[in-house]
Amino acid sequence: MAKKSEKRKIIGLVCDACGARHYYTTKNIMNVPDKVELKKYCPVKRTIAKQSETNKNLGRNIVPTRR
Repeated sequence: MAKKSEKRKIIGLVCDACGARHYYTTKNIMNVPDKVELKKYCPVKRTIAKQSETNKNLGRNIVPTRR
């Protein structure tokens, strides 16, 4: 099985239109050091809205080390 790399981080995308977190994705922190902004569908407002990376810790970003 392939080993998960520590270079990828799980991020949440917050909608600028409604303020809710609808999407989760991963990003390579070595290649993309700045915040990610994507245009995605907002199910609350029913439009295409800008989704920006949240700065909150999701609790899943830390991969437990095996001993």
